[in-house]
Amino acid sequence: LPQAPAGKVTLGVFARFGADGATVPRAVMWRVFADTPEASGAFPLVAESTEATPVFFLSPGGYIVHLTYGYATQAQRVVLGATSRREAFILPAGGLRLQADVDNKAITNSKVSFDIYEGSFLQGRTSSQPLYRGALPNEVVLLPEGTYHVVSTYGDANAVVRADVTVQAGKLTDAMVHHRAAQITLKLVKEAGGEALADTQWSVITPGGDTIKESIGAFPTVVLTEGEYVAIARNDGRVVSRDFKVELGKDKDVEVLASGARAVTTRPLTR
Repeated sequence: LPQAPAGKVTLGVFARFGADGATVPRAVMWRVFADTPEASGAFPLVAESTEATPVFFLSPGGYIVHLTYGYATQAQRVVLGATSRREAFILPAGGLRLQADVDNKAITNSKVSFDIYEGSFLQGRTSSQPLYRGALPNEVVLLPEGTYHVVSTYGDANAVVRADVTVQAGKLTDAMVHHRAAQITLKLVKEAGGEALADTQWSVITPGGDTIKESIGAFPTVVLTEGEYVAIARNDGRVVSRDFKVELGKDKDVEVLASGARAVTTRPLTR
């Protein structure tokens, strides 16, 4: 440890992934607080560093050293006398990197995201609010070791997959989520292969009548999990529908013919 200036004591700190684990090499944030609060009740910050193994020159006395590594944190009280010292922090944490695919083809970043919850969904013990929302593919999220529940959303409709993953201290966990879905483009046309009609209101529902997605446009795109659906188009006061099927990984256009549309009228209710 380097020699401290007059009246100061040297404190060196470092973190390990476990009692016998490797030293945490990067992505750490150290903060040193006095252990006596001010009149406001806050503990004054006296030093901070983003180095992996920083050295602080402090006055003799008590301190609270706080370490942050992503979503993993650790804090402990340190009392400094006249002798310099080095303090080790045990930080059981690791990394989680998520990806998603459809039919063995990776999904691009702009179309899929992940929410990470603490606990196991399979065991019925998961938090109600995500610890981390909107993680992107290949993003490394630093977490305390343990079990997490991942919700992968592809598109903005019903292509959602859930999975439990385990993060181990000092390790990077790679997890691949497999979606069974496809991208569908809706078109209202006067004839097969014709130009899509603008200002069309769309509803995608299940055969049982549950609404999955609503949109407005000439050719909206929606990602749907595999299964059977009904596309309903409303244009210029008329309504037409078509049944269609979504198959794994088979992106396609679904054309709805306007020629079969029926006019929709409204009238006041009478007793």
